Amino acid sequence: MEREGGPSRRHVLGTAVLGAAGAVLGAPSANARAAGPRPNLVVVLADDLGYGELGCYGQKLIRTPVVDELARQGLRFTQAYAAAAVCAPSRCSLLTGLDSGHARVRQNPRAGLPGGLRAADTTVAEVLRWAGYRTGLFGKWGFGPDRPDQASHPNAHGFQEFYGYLTHHAAHDYRPDHLWHDDRRVALHGAYAPDLLRDQAVRFARRKSDDPFLLFFSPNLPHAPSTVPSQGRYAHRNWPKADRGHAAQVTRLDSHIGDLVAAVKDADRPTVVLVTSDNGPHEEGGVNPDRFNANGPLRGYKRNIYEGGIRVPFVAWSPGLVRRGTSGRLTQHTDLLPTLAELGGAAVPGGLDGASLAGVLTGRGGAPAPGHRYWYRSETHETRRANATEHGSVTRLAEAVRRGRWKLVRFAPGERRPARRSGWRNELYDLTADPGEKRDVASRHPRLVAELADLADASWS
Repeated sequence: MEREGGPSRRHVLGTAVLGAAGAVLGAPSANARAAGPRPNLVVVLADDLGYGELGCYGQKLIRTPVVDELARQGLRFTQAYAAAAVCAPSRCSLLTGLDSGHARVRQNPRAGLPGGLRAADTTVAEVLRWAGYRTGLFGKWGFGPDRPDQASHPNAHGFQEFYGYLTHHAAHDYRPDHLWHDDRRVALHGAYAPDLLRDQAVRFARRKSDDPFLLFFSPNLPHAPSTVPSQGRYAHRNWPKADRGHAAQVTRLDSHIGDLVAAVKDADRPTVVLVTSDNGPHEEGGVNPDRFNANGPLRGYKRNIYEGGIRVPFVAWSPGLVRRGTSGRLTQHTDLLPTLAELGGAAVPGGLDGASLAGVLTGRGGAPAPGHRYWYRSETHETRRANATEHGSVTRLAEAVRRGRWKLVRFAPGERRPARRSGWRNELYDLTADPGEKRDVASRHPRLVAELADLADASWS
């Protein structure tokens, strides 16, 4: 089923590349064969987990022993970014490898703007499925309407099995009246949905098969509200209820990741596990992210395109395959599609905005990072801390570009992207010297501001 507008040129080109490789998509590349069996691939995408909310990124109040141990045994990225500062555009870019200047979904659901994927939009699940992987998504999808007969359904975009929330807003309810299992509406009666998502993901991982798998685990933890069956070790902390619940949500997420890792440890092939988040920490439902230093040393929160809103935790783990240590490579979630494709020996669509990290993970070198990274923000919802961070402009359209150590953040005059260069408020930061974005040096480097503004304009279509 085709949706309005038809496929874009970049998707036609990507489909042509995959079609030409169709005869060999079921077999790994020569490099993958030389390295051994193709690995299972697991992506854990948390919902609103801040850069500083894991112990391995400096968290002191919330316990996350599982991910901390994965980071100790694997590779921890210190400059990894979501592709957007809110959920829907971030997830669209991760799935398609296109940044928010090119992706189909560029804002959270809003009347009159695209809220779902088209049949022409190619996802990482399609790429891996064509290469012989079995594919499953367990958790929050967040695109299209709450019904199965739609071009935006995960089953229509490469996921052979789906269990979870179809829509963005449905995932705000931790005890919903239903979830979806493929095209079947499953009635629930008070169950805590994240535990069900975990159970289904573990079952998928344990299923015996001759084929490797791609498993996307995307629970709604720790998004607001701070609903959790038990506050556990935080129940007696002298904090507001929302903060106790939020801390318990993060620790519960960590334990769910532990269940998933235990399920893949006995597999007859290596498994690569990637753990990350869709954007920076939230402040909704009464949660105080500053209590937990949830953005670490960074400025901003969810909805800001300052570092605190878009820089996210990113841990890669696979003993014997992923090297141990830390990486400062400038990385964006648009890199995940080409990375997973390379690890799985699959053909990669053309025209992507990301570059494979496979060589970084294994320590063998590989594709260089793109010359710059781009972010777009179009947001109508206002939260207090995020708005104060921008001096009252959180609902103004904004863009950011990072090239090397330099980052341009610019705010449009209003809610729409102007056709002309005039009217923008430009800020420039040297992230090497000033990672907290405290000193705007735009007035000292007008030529650099103009160069980065040119890159922003070129990144938007």
